[in-house]
Amino acid sequence: MTQVMMDRMSWPEFRDALKRNPTVFIPCGATEQHGPHLPLSVDCLLPTALCRDVAERVGGVVAPTLSFGYKSMPKSGGGPHFPGTLNLDAQTLISMVRDVIRELVRHGVKKICCVVGHYENQWIVTEGIDLAMRECGHTGLKVMRLEYWDFCTEDTIKTVFPDGFPGVALEHAAVMETSMMLHYYPDMVRLDLIPDNPPAQFPPYDIWPPHRDWVPSSGALTSAKGASAAKGKAMVEQYCRDIAAAVKKEFG
Repeated sequence: MTQVMMDRMSWPEFRDALKRNPTVFIPCGATEQHGPHLPLSVDCLLPTALCRDVAERVGGVVAPTLSFGYKSMPKSGGGPHFPGTLNLDAQTLISMVRDVIRELVRHGVKKICCVVGHYENQWIVTEGIDLAMRECGHTGLKVMRLEYWDFCTEDTIKTVFPDGFPGVALEHAAVMETSMMLHYYPDMVRLDLIPDNPPAQFPPYDIWPPHRDWVPSSGALTSAKGASAAKGKAMVEQYCRDIAAAVKKEFG
């Protein structure tokens, strides 16, 4: 199989890959707590693996993962109180996204897909893309941005949550991420440490400094007890199929 991971290519291999005018995928992750049962790198590992699988389907290339993300928030990622959560200021991430896109364009890339794996990154990555387009749009550059969880279909939700879906807002370190990790990286999941806390209850506002007691002490916003590798496989296969279709639709 052709190598699709840019960081495993030599420079001549990357040069030759660019002759095919491939879509270059940029996984946009974070280093953030994901409960006691998952590693700090979940938001990097999952989008990178998905990008690899999609790139193999569409003849793309996967750029090195952006491994630090915008600030973890209590209601979506647990917040900054957990050791190991490393946050970037918005301007730092914006500049990283803009600069990486600009550098790829300098080497002749015309099609880029930014795949967000960290909820808080969404609009920060968008700003980086927008600034890059201001500088590079005249080159014929086209950029997609997507969050892989937005591709989850009703059929997949029914498969993963036969007893009812609690909502994606509470799925931090819970069934969806844990199942995908069990599919891709089973040796990195500590099944014996999966917490069984009830879903977090948040007020309809944010506050600074953030209240630490808003977040379950485990860091998981709801229980991951229902996670399984089979559920992860079902999600991954559906995501890859539909993301690949979207990339082909937009980029040809």
